[in-house]
Amino acid sequence: MKRRQFLAAACAVPLLAATRTPAAPWEPSQRYPDPRVLILEPSFARYRLSLAKVERIATGMRWAEGPVWFGDGRYLLWSDIPNNRIMKWEEETGAVSVFRKPSENSNGNTRDRQGRLLTCEHNTRRVTRTEYDGSLTVIADGYGGKRLNSPNDIVCKSDGSIWFTDPPFGILGHYEGTPAEPELPTNVYRWDPQTRKLAVVAGDVSRPNGLAFSPDEKKLYVVEAGVMPRAIRAYDLAPDGTRLGDHTVLVRAEPDGTPDGLRVDVDGNLWVGWGMGREGLDGVSIFNPSGQLIGRIELPERCGNLCFGGRHRNRLFMCGSTSIYSLFVNTQGAM
Repeated sequence: MKRRQFLAAACAVPLLAATRTPAAPWEPSQRYPDPRVLILEPSFARYRLSLAKVERIATGMRWAEGPVWFGDGRYLLWSDIPNNRIMKWEEETGAVSVFRKPSENSNGNTRDRQGRLLTCEHNTRRVTRTEYDGSLTVIADGYGGKRLNSPNDIVCKSDGSIWFTDPPFGILGHYEGTPAEPELPTNVYRWDPQTRKLAVVAGDVSRPNGLAFSPDEKKLYVVEAGVMPRAIRAYDLAPDGTRLGDHTVLVRAEPDGTPDGLRVDVDGNLWVGWGMGREGLDGVSIFNPSGQLIGRIELPERCGNLCFGGRHRNRLFMCGSTSIYSLFVNTQGAM
């Protein structure tokens, strides 16, 4: 009942027509299988559907980020950071509209274990939860008496704890937030649902960005998005599941890559938003659990983030710079 109330409240938000601007020339492939879905290692062949194509389902953004799927409402939400809004795409009709404006230059989004929207806000430098009635609850806006930098990406573990990264991107200028001096290191945090307190779980990552748990939640993957290094770290979780232990550098991205957001499928493969602003490197890179590059999805724009959705969690939604793309794949996103 509460989830239905949340969906009703979401639909009650005024939905304004999305502003559409000319996008880069792009047409879906006329061939099956789609030549934009590249098999770089034989093990990836099983994940490519021979009768599925990359589709552009929305455009007109300035910088799309933070996609999250609402299966019970059959819609996708994502942030358009510079335009200070959260957008909505409806699966049944294909309609694109404004879900929330202003959004406080929102970035990452996910859902908690009760189905509520969790959002990282650059402008207010906080993490919020949208309640069933549409009101906002502040989950975190500071640590140790100091303000957070600009929460970026966010995930919710099965125990209800909320994990998020806090790089400075939203306080570096006016485009994605409001300029300010950092008060804290670029930490990775865990919010405890029982104590409602924050704890630093990683304090040595240069500009932490996307993050995701392995299917068994024994590892946490964190994108390190500094100028150097650019990498994906794999942390072991402590036995109690509340702390991080040792880590390895699973993927070294430089010099030919910039990883951003990521998600994990049920087989433990990492689907990573990728880009360097040039052809052949923009899109999604897929790595197996050992860190081997096995596949790639080429897009005409850099991919900032992605998520799995659709009825069976087998539809990949990809945030290009100004557009949203989708592709049905032969796997499912991990819960």
